[in-house]
Amino acid sequence: MNMLVGYGSVAVFFLIVVAALELTKRKDATFSEYATAGRSFGSFFGTMAFLNTWLPGTMFISFAGLAAGAGVIGFYSLIYSLLAVVLMFFLAKPVHDWGKRYDLRTQADLLGARYNSRAVRVVAALIGIAASFPWIVLGMQSLALVFQYLSFGRIGGATAVLIGIMVIGLRQIWTIRFGMRGVIISDMVQGIVAYFVGTLVILGLLTWLVSNGHGFGDVDPTHFELPGPGSALGPLYLSSLILTGALGGWCWPDIFVRLFTARSAATIKRSAVQAAPVLLIFGAALTLMAIAASSVPGVAEAPDDVWFIAAGVGGIGLITVAGICVVAATMGNVGANLQALGTQTANDIIGVAKGVRVTDPRIGRIAVGVLTLLAALGASATVGISSGLITLALISYQGICQLAPTLFLGIFWRKGTAAAAVSAMSSGFATAAVLQWLYPVSIPWLGGLTSGVAALAVNAAVYVAVTYSAPMNDTERNRVGQLFDRLSESKADPDPESRSSPDTESDSDTTSQYTHQ
Repeated sequence: MNMLVGYGSVAVFFLIVVAALELTKRKDATFSEYATAGRSFGSFFGTMAFLNTWLPGTMFISFAGLAAGAGVIGFYSLIYSLLAVVLMFFLAKPVHDWGKRYDLRTQADLLGARYNSRAVRVVAALIGIAASFPWIVLGMQSLALVFQYLSFGRIGGATAVLIGIMVIGLRQIWTIRFGMRGVIISDMVQGIVAYFVGTLVILGLLTWLVSNGHGFGDVDPTHFELPGPGSALGPLYLSSLILTGALGGWCWPDIFVRLFTARSAATIKRSAVQAAPVLLIFGAALTLMAIAASSVPGVAEAPDDVWFIAAGVGGIGLITVAGICVVAATMGNVGANLQALGTQTANDIIGVAKGVRVTDPRIGRIAVGVLTLLAALGASATVGISSGLITLALISYQGICQLAPTLFLGIFWRKGTAAAAVSAMSSGFATAAVLQWLYPVSIPWLGGLTSGVAALAVNAAVYVAVTYSAPMNDTERNRVGQLFDRLSESKADPDPESRSSPDTESDSDTTSQYTHQ
């Protein structure tokens, strides 16, 4: 009976999300609409879409597990999340305006336009895909833990992983059909459950823990210590985590595409302002709850299970609600990830290989479907992974942040060249891979820097060196100058929030098209 309640509740939630998608469905006429949702959504939709992608289901599992197992170092994710929101505010105008003017669909597409280079597009797309796949695995594993707990002892870990894969695979039918528009709509429903209902559950659990002998005075004192001089991790380890998180945040293809779905730059800035307090309250509450719960029996042996162990105080009902929160967050993150990677594969790899500008949304649907199948196979191959999943997340950040110099210097500095971009991304990613293999956690002889930060230094140095040693020719300098001059001359969009529907604009009115190479 308990299992029926748990699994049945997830099924009901699933049907609610599907009903919302079917009731708001709209056929995309072009690939660009499929990839960017017609650049038509308002600020609250943008806020919820950002949150449902930024805060995956594994926040309740591996990130909470880090706080439960290691203490206050778990606050690093909250710090870099707030810094990422600041970057969102400053990225809003250049990314949105260039995206709309030149019909850009993906992060790699924007970099290709900025540097006027096929090579830049392809390298950026490949790095984005390679670094993002571990997060899809994390999502699958998060669902496995959900279905294991909601079976109340009837289902083992291996079977739970397979159930999670099937649920995500079924959910992807609607992602493939409706594209980014469907992702945004479902993010609204899923986000409300994951972060608003989830926050209420977290605050309730925190209150119970503090009131029932699991206050912060009962926590192991080592949980309140941070890595410093003489520590095994090194004094620069925490700073490295925050830096890679903040810089790498907008390098994720599924996060970046959020900037293309808004109806204006003002909308994106408003979304950033709305997202900050939600991130602050949710992130701080979840971390504090996990730290307080570290003294609960069973948490020390399985810190990744802290969310469900703590929810156990409320019986079957609270465990079920806790599970639905993880499902809601996971479906948003995994769905957005696969949609973004599929679109990027179609637009920036297949399109470049064929030498054409992709216009048929069916190509995007096929690419998303193929990547979903590959992700399911990859998750099946990692059935044995059941703890320490935070390591997978940290490794992926070391790779994705190698897009940062090319992305941010390209957007805010006129001098960067295509040769500099390709050289920097390639050398940075290769350096990160080698250092990660040699030093999986931190590099002792660099004071605890992670492989990603050490590689960023190489990456940025190569970018600047190549830019100055082989500067742009006059033709390219004029092209880039016009790109930035048009941006500075453009007026801010009024972005009236009073529009009755989020879908009131189409990117069909793009004023000019960029000639993609």
